[in-house]
Amino acid sequence: MTSSSGVKGKILSVEDEPSIRQLCQRVLTSQGYQVDFAINGVAAESMLMKADYDLLLVDIKTPVMDGKQLYRYIKKRYPELADRVIFTTGDVIGDDTRDFLEQTGRPFLLKPFSPDELRALVRDNMRRLQSV
Repeated sequence: MTSSSGVKGKILSVEDEPSIRQLCQRVLTSQGYQVDFAINGVAAESMLMKADYDLLLVDIKTPVMDGKQLYRYIKKRYPELADRVIFTTGDVIGDDTRDFLEQTGRPFLLKPFSPDELRALVRDNMRRLQSV
């Protein structure tokens, strides 16, 4: 996934919270990843049509179209990307969110997460994808 320009991979982060976007930008670009941002699932849909991504960081709760709806769209339209999704959420207390995460089997980060947690989960998932 490392390109000739030295970029380790291209990540789409779907996040409506400015502070989390800034954290992702700072941490992931410092690790050599190119990061694009969408503030909700509708914006992400448009970006997925225009570019290829190695990994997607998807906030479960975003306005207009949430992460659950976006994941269903990805599974239908881009099934090869479904195993490249990492969810972020501040809500694992709710049965609906917990059930959704269990059903998908996808990794997730609980907000607020640390830079080290983000780095480790992205690194581990990129390695897993490279070995497939």
